[in-house]
Amino acid sequence: MKKERNQAYKKRITQALATPRLQEALHKFGDAYPLAREAAFEGLDFEALRQEIGHMKDGVRENIDRYLQQFIENAEGAGAKVYVAKTAEDANDYIAKLAVERGVKLAVKSKSMASEETHLNKALEKAGVKALETDLGEWIIQLAGQRPSHMVMPAIHMFKEEVAELFGRVTGQEESPEIEHLVQVAREQLRQGYVDADMGITGANIAVAETGGIALVTNEGNARLASTLPKIHVALVGIEKLVPTLEDAAKVVQILPKNATGQLMTSYVTWIRGAVPCGDEDKELHIVLLDNGRSALAQSPHCKDAMRCIRCGACANVCPVYQTVGGHVFGHIYIGAIGIILTAFFDGLDKAAEIVRACIGCRACVAVCPGNIDLEGIILHLRGVIGEEEGIGLGKSIVFKKVMRNRRLFHGLLRAGALLQKPVTRGERTIRHLPLYFSSLTEWRTLPTIAEKPLRDLIGKHSKKLHKPRYKVAFFGGCANDFIYPETGLSLEKVLNHLNVEVSYPEKQSCCGIPALYSGDRETAVELARQNVEAMLEGSPDYVVTTCPTCTMALSRDFVENLQDNPDWAEKAEHLSSITMDVSAFIVNVLGEQKAFEGLAGGQKVTYHDSCHLKRGAGVWKEPRELIATAGCELKEMNHSDRCCGFGGSYSFTSHPDISRRITGDKLADIQASGADLVAMDCPGCLIMIRGALEKVDSDIGAIHTIDLMAELLEGGVNPA
Repeated sequence: MKKERNQAYKKRITQALATPRLQEALHKFGDAYPLAREAAFEGLDFEALRQEIGHMKDGVRENIDRYLQQFIENAEGAGAKVYVAKTAEDANDYIAKLAVERGVKLAVKSKSMASEETHLNKALEKAGVKALETDLGEWIIQLAGQRPSHMVMPAIHMFKEEVAELFGRVTGQEESPEIEHLVQVAREQLRQGYVDADMGITGANIAVAETGGIALVTNEGNARLASTLPKIHVALVGIEKLVPTLEDAAKVVQILPKNATGQLMTSYVTWIRGAVPCGDEDKELHIVLLDNGRSALAQSPHCKDAMRCIRCGACANVCPVYQTVGGHVFGHIYIGAIGIILTAFFDGLDKAAEIVRACIGCRACVAVCPGNIDLEGIILHLRGVIGEEEGIGLGKSIVFKKVMRNRRLFHGLLRAGALLQKPVTRGERTIRHLPLYFSSLTEWRTLPTIAEKPLRDLIGKHSKKLHKPRYKVAFFGGCANDFIYPETGLSLEKVLNHLNVEVSYPEKQSCCGIPALYSGDRETAVELARQNVEAMLEGSPDYVVTTCPTCTMALSRDFVENLQDNPDWAEKAEHLSSITMDVSAFIVNVLGEQKAFEGLAGGQKVTYHDSCHLKRGAGVWKEPRELIATAGCELKEMNHSDRCCGFGGSYSFTSHPDISRRITGDKLADIQASGADLVAMDCPGCLIMIRGALEKVDSDIGAIHTIDLMAELLEGGVNPA
């Protein structure tokens, strides 16, 4: 079953990647969105706003029964009828039964993801009721026989020419693909539906406990028409939409459009409380509060923060995987990062398994989430659960459990690999072609070789004798610095020695455990955390420095989380976290020595790539730029400097290399368009990806780690290769 599911998913990925117009449509919005969002939030403190919303939503989750009861009492007191549906089927049955009892033949709908979640349209059809979607995007999707590919913009994957063809099938004539014309066609076709319908069905963005009212935040007038013209209005509302007060609701309204589409304010904010008169007949308002897995989500120790979501869809807007394959692949009903989590709880973990693995872990979603949800952290937890239930595969299981946990065996095999690789390296440090089954890995990039001697054999051999060093630091190299780029570790030693800092390299350190954690093997990640905590604290260093952001996050975040339940290790992990930082941050923020490199460069044109976990995990992005600019380089910012390079560890080799390739292609285009001669970065994984892609196309642009750049400037020159 797992194999069949995996094959089906890979087929869908292949189909999506073979549709260049899909990537064009998604990139169009994805490229424009960050600029629009930045302008919309100008003058506002987004961090403070999302802290407030997250705190407010946590309060609702912790007191969900009280707020539900308060909402129900106030809503019913205002004339509404409230029904709490435990499951999707329960909600559908209530609405379909109501429609049959009232003789409803036509129901007009305004976009409601909750109704997509419950498959309400099918239930209504079965009951003899026609459901007409009146949101422009949803109507397009309904005509196409598809499901939404985005929570806020359901037809974002379609071009106007495709829409014109769909509309032509309805009108029976050829329709112009001009946007204004298509909107007018939709108005003409849908308008009569509001008059003829006996029932209007909407969702709600907010349900206010203190008033019993709901709010709809939309860009089209259809929600107002659907909720007011038919004599029966049904609002299908997830219980996570509850907020305590109108003041809290205003905070959601303030942030939602800005984060969803980059608008200052949405076109319509509709507040509804109780049933209102409708001509000579009494208006009926039915509010169906939907659980369908939300209570289980609220009670999950590891995933409960997902209840903070306000359904803005921004996590998809910035997701490189979504922009590459779209929501029909990177989603089930709900899409993007939040969609992975909701799918697991609303539809079952088996439905979420493949999209869990499709996440590249770039944390772009975390950076823009208005609920301050650590989406990547929750997805990692789900990977672990899936790994426990389904296994991670025999090959990975052997590597992680039998090899990586045994440092001597692991490092011994890497040393052996340095010898065994010689037939494909021909004595070079770069692999341009791999044979047979592995050939696809080098079709679009070169790969670095395993170094002849690892860093642990080289570091300290030529270190400077320091008189009264300012600090004693331990260097955590990680696998890539130790066995692939030992020169970067030597650069770190050279630079820090120059700044009168003593550097040690604890020999008992091993892999940080991230490959195991990202593959779903938390057990191995915990064991490696123990080994590394012990190794790095052995000499009582003042600081621990890194040159790999993934390792930085492992030492400063993951070790703490992995060892928090063990009193003997938790305190040690917390201490290690408190003294761990990226080397650029150490030079700038601790030593204050950026001026040590002042004027050393000769005006080289350098662009900078922000590594995902460095900027969005460790919060380091200004410091490397300060070093580069202070040194005298001409810093030329590339577009989308913090867009993922596509590496993602094993993601680019075994999990989803085809998705990875497209993401890297986007990054390469931005680098080339910058006009720089050199691209600097602070992650060995990014270096593997970007340098490899540049070399494969024989580009004149060099790729370099920032600490290597600083070391070479101290020696009087830059060798970008």
